[in-house]
Amino acid sequence: MCRIDSFYRSPSFRTFARSLSLGLSVAALTVAGAAHAQETELPGINVQSAKAKKSSAPKSKPKPKPVQAAAPEPVEEAPVAQNSGPSVQNPDAPYNTPAGISVVTSNELSTYGNGDLNDALRSQPGTFTRISPQNAGVAVNIRGFEGNGRVNMSIDGARQNFRFLGHEASGFAYVDSALIGGIDVQRGAVSTAGGAGALAGVVNMRTLDVEDILRPGQNFGGISKLTWGSNGQGFSEMGAAAAAVGGISVAGAVSHKDPDSYENASGVVIPRTFQDLTSGLFKVNLAPDSEQSLRFGGVFYNNDFFANSYFQNVQTQTYTAKYAFNPIGNDLIDLRVNGYYNHALMRYGTDSSPTVGTPPQGTAWGRVVDDTGMGADITNTSRFNLGGIRVKSQYGYEFFGDDVDTYNRFRPVAGGGVNGSGYTSTSAFFSETTFSKSIFDLIVGLRYDMYGLNGSVNINPAAGLPNPPYVPGRYILDKDGGSFDPKVTLAAQVTDWLQPYITYSESMRAPSVSELFAGGTHPGAAGVGFAPNPFLNPESQKGIEVGANIRKDGLFTPADSFRFKGDYYHMNVDNYIASCTTTLGSNYFCNTEGISTVQGVELQGMYDAGYFFAGLSYTYTHTNLPSQTDGFGAHSYVPEHTVVTSAGVRLLDRRVTLGGRVSYFSESDVGDMNVGSFYASKYMPGYTLVDFFSTYKVTENFELGFNIDNVFNEDYTPALTTAFFDGPTCYGSNFPGCNSTGMGRTFYLTAKAQF
Repeated sequence: MCRIDSFYRSPSFRTFARSLSLGLSVAALTVAGAAHAQETELPGINVQSAKAKKSSAPKSKPKPKPVQAAAPEPVEEAPVAQNSGPSVQNPDAPYNTPAGISVVTSNELSTYGNGDLNDALRSQPGTFTRISPQNAGVAVNIRGFEGNGRVNMSIDGARQNFRFLGHEASGFAYVDSALIGGIDVQRGAVSTAGGAGALAGVVNMRTLDVEDILRPGQNFGGISKLTWGSNGQGFSEMGAAAAAVGGISVAGAVSHKDPDSYENASGVVIPRTFQDLTSGLFKVNLAPDSEQSLRFGGVFYNNDFFANSYFQNVQTQTYTAKYAFNPIGNDLIDLRVNGYYNHALMRYGTDSSPTVGTPPQGTAWGRVVDDTGMGADITNTSRFNLGGIRVKSQYGYEFFGDDVDTYNRFRPVAGGGVNGSGYTSTSAFFSETTFSKSIFDLIVGLRYDMYGLNGSVNINPAAGLPNPPYVPGRYILDKDGGSFDPKVTLAAQVTDWLQPYITYSESMRAPSVSELFAGGTHPGAAGVGFAPNPFLNPESQKGIEVGANIRKDGLFTPADSFRFKGDYYHMNVDNYIASCTTTLGSNYFCNTEGISTVQGVELQGMYDAGYFFAGLSYTYTHTNLPSQTDGFGAHSYVPEHTVVTSAGVRLLDRRVTLGGRVSYFSESDVGDMNVGSFYASKYMPGYTLVDFFSTYKVTENFELGFNIDNVFNEDYTPALTTAFFDGPTCYGSNFPGCNSTGMGRTFYLTAKAQF
């Protein structure tokens, strides 16, 4: 093992890091009670929206507006609203912040991905998704980690804790991309609100708000958008309206799409890849004075689709309430209080050709997964001077509780299948303090993560679990625990354009309900059983990250801008939870032995000269994480190399944008244990895709778009795709004769009006 790895894993270094985090954080909070001085805030992970209160610090000289790395955004961008939890609201923030973060704007979603969240997220460094051609959910993968909360997925800061166990990812977020106003990605440990229980990172999907709909100076306005796609995609419609009068503003939006099954490049129809999605949202924002605001929101989702061999309906409701108080002239108080409620309901219908039951409906007909989550967080930020050192300290508390109930609404005796019922809670006290002196920033984070688990399981002797410790019988589980997790970053602005940094961090993830309370048998497959594990321990991670930010304006011309970010990370994971098999053939989740290592390189950059722009995203990932068993969750290995490049021009006084994007994905590992069951060999082949995009701004209020996805009609299966069988026919695997599931050449026409 290399020397640097031995050093940061050593007990002395971990003790030092925890002591430094605790000591400096406590010192900062103590001094904050007496300090009262104005500070010039350094760019950080929490960047306020365009509506945020103005600082009394001198204004800096305006800089050319940059464009996001792998997907340069148009010249004009709508202001972004605040949201709770970790947020990156400024497209330039990745290049100002000494951490692995990325931003996806709504303009990027529409220009490059035609609203495809998978496409947009896969274009960011260190970020991937599991794709199910049939399931409409989003499952984010960061640095090779996914499922069961390893990545905290949120909508408007509300955790999406829906867990699902089957031939899919082990957790989904269900949201309509047409209502997304931006996506903030943070890779690695997060020491502020939203980071509790997240092992590898946080992704927050921010929905449209008043500031996204109204133009500057408008009191009333709206957006309407109509898109047509070939290859079965059909029409999708979205309409939004907003009004702002005095200190009150409201917004609402509704969206619908019902794509049919699509064809791959060979003209083969990928069966039952349809959806029928209707979604909407509302926002109510109150600003009684210039020091405080109160924001309410609701997001609704209703989708019919086919997945896991059954017709399904998924409905979600997300409600948020956010209070902010920032008194003028008081740098010690910048308070944020956020609360949220999230309900996700998945209901099974019949299978595709039912043969079981009277009348035939299928063995899992009537299954229900009912997930209710509630959470809150409170954060205060104090700014002051400590001698000649500028200090910014964020500190607070967060809590999230998740209640899962699985059952069969038509045949109660069938229960919820392999998915178990139970309750989990995650909470944390946290602080993150930045000490700034000269060119140096020392960022010291410390959080104490806590978890609780409640439920009951029955260990059947027929499962064959090793005894001891798995003594057959019924277990009433009431388990809790906690962990101190430090994060320390040292950054230096060595020149006006270069900022190197180094970070040490730790994080923890508690077992999920799905992992603890798994059980039952495989529908329609006699002899395939699943077992619970009440003795699971939390996963823990310790790692380093070394990187640099480069920001340079006026590189070749007075008005151009260049941005670049690069990092190397190394993560050691203990007690990684993966699927295991008993001597009698039952599957259960267990803590794997030894230390698992994930390391990689992440690069992102852009150049924008106004009339010309280009972007780059590159990811190298190397991992020895144990494989998950497909069918009892899914493997999570991402391609070793991913490269996404884009370039384009703006013509006719920047009213016309023409460009293209090339995406390369190397071969991807499917896991040794999945060879022979779902795959013929260990690797799925790599592939390269070419896309074309264009927009024409007809007037200030109306624009047209024309895109071509997969220009050269490449026959491929996207990396990290869920393979499936329709009768004897195979899709998405590397078995001889198996059909690829990548979408063939597809044309999109879009008309958008903002009035």
